[in-house]
Amino acid sequence: MISVLATGLRKRARIAVLGSIALTGAIACAQTTAPGTECRIGEVDYQGWHAEQVSNRWVQLVVVPQNSGRMIQVTFSGHPYLFVNPKLAGKYFPPSSDQWFNYGGDKLWLLPEGNNDEQHWVGNSDVIDDSPFTFRKVSEGKECEIELTGPKDPQTGIQFSRRISIDSDSPRIRFRASMKNVTGHPLEWSMQSVSQYDTSNRTSANEAGASPMNRDFWTFTPANPASSYLNRYHVRFGPAENRAVDVRDDGLFTVHYVHQAAELWLDSTEGWLAVVDGSTRYAMVERFQYETTRLYPGKASVIFWTNGPEARLKDDGEIALGKDPDASPYYLEAELNSPMCHLRPGESCTFDTEWFPTRAGSEFHGVSDAGILIRPLKAVHAQNDAVKLSGTFGVFFSGHLEAWLYDGHGANLARTRIADVNPAESVSLEKEVPAPKAARVSLHLIDDGGVDRGSLQEIRIESEEIH
Repeated sequence: MISVLATGLRKRARIAVLGSIALTGAIACAQTTAPGTECRIGEVDYQGWHAEQVSNRWVQLVVVPQNSGRMIQVTFSGHPYLFVNPKLAGKYFPPSSDQWFNYGGDKLWLLPEGNNDEQHWVGNSDVIDDSPFTFRKVSEGKECEIELTGPKDPQTGIQFSRRISIDSDSPRIRFRASMKNVTGHPLEWSMQSVSQYDTSNRTSANEAGASPMNRDFWTFTPANPASSYLNRYHVRFGPAENRAVDVRDDGLFTVHYVHQAAELWLDSTEGWLAVVDGSTRYAMVERFQYETTRLYPGKASVIFWTNGPEARLKDDGEIALGKDPDASPYYLEAELNSPMCHLRPGESCTFDTEWFPTRAGSEFHGVSDAGILIRPLKAVHAQNDAVKLSGTFGVFFSGHLEAWLYDGHGANLARTRIADVNPAESVSLEKEVPAPKAARVSLHLIDDGGVDRGSLQEIRIESEEIH
């Protein structure tokens, strides 16, 4: 079992029109697509919202244009990932300067945050967070793409737009966020993708005495070995000593969700974070391109926020838990930040990210081009001139795995097909392949179209253990 620790919060001065527990997972009244068919875009009713759905045989994305164009839910192989606030389901409230309507889902925000000056975004349900976006279908069929465009915000001078797309043959989700300066003077902002993942206990919610919180929910991202932060991460809000947070010996920063308000900043450079639900064994990997020559807001490329009560010092010197009603729902925010964009009047900048839903397991050892490492690859020489391969993985694409075998000089000896795979099922290998002279093996994922999607892992082959 993975052992990890967590930290993470962002606290904004905002009043929540929220309530209690997280959603148990309602799914859109959706038209799903049959295997082998094209992807589709169509209108759906989602918990009372007039929504748009983008779907293929793997995933269904539900977007609510009226509620700041947010993607309210992502469902993969029947599993919904995102938190949807049951107290606000189907509702819409106009922008407010002193309230925050937390509908849930995934959306775009601005950084830096605060009320220091005009170069900080105050937050709350303002034009950025809570205005209706226009919706446009860009393409449908082999590729399905939609565009959501927000209004011009007179306070920040920014106009957001976002393209979301999927192909017909994989669960990969692509995002291109755009930020335009609609003023007559220069601006500098960062875009932030904010995704609220449901951390309520959905597997045993109806059992007597069951915890309402998912106690096996984790996030991971590579800690920067040359980090600018003490301990390789920065606690922006919450306790400095947080038993739910850790940097493991393998360099992975981990957060084990607990119901405690905390915000954690990381200057991670590897370009990915992973959200892992150990109870249902589903995972989501979010990818981004880290730009080494550009500045990030507060140096952070990745932020995690664990929602829950916050400790506050009272006037009498006693510690008390905050009464903010937004502390009640169980969710965790995974946030990706763009570099700071210096924009002259009329200029725009973009921020590209990708999501890969897949299956997980009881362990987590990292992310590769083709999937996640649940139980790392092991290769051992056998006495019959074969190599024993073992390991467990979650994959990003449907297709098959090939063992690419190399000799001690790097020459390719063979490429052997060893297993058919698809993202909806984890793959466990216990396989022998002939390779009398092999010194190294790389496990490649070839998708259904014959495209090499990269290596799950590459290792040296060990000598057989003699017992």
